[in-house]
Amino acid sequence: MVAAKQSPTRNYPRPVYVVDGARTPFLKAKGRPGPFSAADLAVNVGRALLARQPFAADQLDEVILGCVIPAADEANIARVVSLRLGCGERVPAWTVQRNCASGMQALATAAERIAAGYSGLILAGGTEAMSQAPVLWRASMVNKLADWQQARNFFQKLKVLGSLRPADLAPVIGLLQGLTDPTTNLSMGQTAENLATRFDISREQMDRFALQSHQRLAAAIDNAALEEIIPLYSTDGRAIENDEGLRRDGDLGKLAKLKPVFDRTYGRVTAGNSAQVTDGAALLLLADAATVERFDLPVLGELLGTAWSGLDPAQMGLGPIYAMDAVLRNHPGPLPPIDLWEINEAFAGQVLACLAALTDEQWQEQELGGPTLIPQISPDRLNVDGGAIAIGHPVGASGARIVLHLLQALRRRNASHGIASLCIGGGQGGAMLVAAGRQDAQPGKGEHK
Repeated sequence: MVAAKQSPTRNYPRPVYVVDGARTPFLKAKGRPGPFSAADLAVNVGRALLARQPFAADQLDEVILGCVIPAADEANIARVVSLRLGCGERVPAWTVQRNCASGMQALATAAERIAAGYSGLILAGGTEAMSQAPVLWRASMVNKLADWQQARNFFQKLKVLGSLRPADLAPVIGLLQGLTDPTTNLSMGQTAENLATRFDISREQMDRFALQSHQRLAAAIDNAALEEIIPLYSTDGRAIENDEGLRRDGDLGKLAKLKPVFDRTYGRVTAGNSAQVTDGAALLLLADAATVERFDLPVLGELLGTAWSGLDPAQMGLGPIYAMDAVLRNHPGPLPPIDLWEINEAFAGQVLACLAALTDEQWQEQELGGPTLIPQISPDRLNVDGGAIAIGHPVGASGARIVLHLLQALRRRNASHGIASLCIGGGQGGAMLVAAGRQDAQPGKGEHK
């Protein structure tokens, strides 16, 4: 008898499993460099994650991390982290960068490596210390410093000193430059204002969404739903166990009093309805079926496919719609029901614009060439435990965080499939389709056959 042909369930030629994952609490930037570098954050969470595995750190095949603004002494930060974690000299490590989706890019790259048979066990994710973004000199000051270095005598140095002007000493904030698209000269917040105008999203709608994000995070903390968090310990002995951006005392009245940041006259985007500048790291362990079998590993879930999209940088916040539509169109078999959704909350207005696009047939015809495959997303299935407005958005780590938490949330609800997505500065979107492991699965049994 010929066995019935089964429809494919994943984009990859071989299954890619998530066997475990963890993240740090996300630390709100407070106007000065935070207590941890990006490498420190990744090492702290990586050390705890690897310590609970049945294999040694040097049995990893690769380490792949996303990071956007590593420090000057963290070049190829993945290698720095790998060595500090004790992975050994022979484990190759490399860093990827896709702006806000760098952590998701690391997972996607690792999945492709495993699916192609190059690796069987990879530590992947992302890290970022946005509070430690560099403060730079202007070009005029850099040139004068070069002149000073080249000066041959006291009088030449005196001439350089005499040429200094107050404007030369004005610092350039690297973070602000990084959050501005050089091709449009628009900040990320200005692109969110564009979407609020395009889809007629009100300030009150944005503030309500932001308040909901904080309320959901508070409930998740109170219900011990953020099991992926590994505490941090600062040099002064302080234990940091929860995300620091949560505002439990927030209300619509307080949010309404905040002034617009990017369009001070007519704008709707404020600090209260935007993601916070944050430090944090999130790491996942990905494995093939043979490695799961070899070490008798549990399976948290499976990565089924990833899609990337490009769009007008001035409308970058709509990137999740393009990418989620693409990941569904690329799925080789019947589309599974999507139980939960994660859309990274760069801005409340940006997420609301994505939801509005799902009901705008004219927009879909113009931008997607026809109706989207994305079903209407119920609010109670989107960012169920809060999002970046409350948690924070360390740009190199967020893509890994939302995938990890989506898998945890699916498993906790005994649900099956979810999609995690982000908008990406520069006009891109990323989306990852995942399937959860079963709650009753025993380590290494039944999930990887």
